[in-house]
Amino acid sequence: MQFILTWAVTAIACAAATWIVPGMQVMGGYMGILIFALTVALVNASIRPIMQTVSLPITIVTLGIFHFVVNALALNIASWLSLNLFHIGVYVVDFWAALWGSIVISIVSAIVGSIVGLDD
Repeated sequence: MQFILTWAVTAIACAAATWIVPGMQVMGGYMGILIFALTVALVNASIRPIMQTVSLPITIVTLGIFHFVVNALALNIASWLSLNLFHIGVYVVDFWAALWGSIVISIVSAIVGSIVGLDD
């Protein structure tokens, strides 16, 4: 049940990001958002911790600013995976769209997660 709730919160956050950020385009309607949210969750659970560990020295030197770059790269990877594996998802136009999209997804996930009582 916790996974489905987390997936729903991520899907709401991804939908908000595609609505707010001009460089993110949904391919496949609502199902595209759900698949993209699933790939975001999988990338956040598997690839992103490795990227954060490898980039730790740069993150320390930049006082945490480089963490935004890691989040944007993870969002680009999730976009590429969803579009190439499932042929639906969210197309991220460039790095800046991924950067703003990752910020919007983080903020909306925190707000919606706190409303529904998600313990993250």
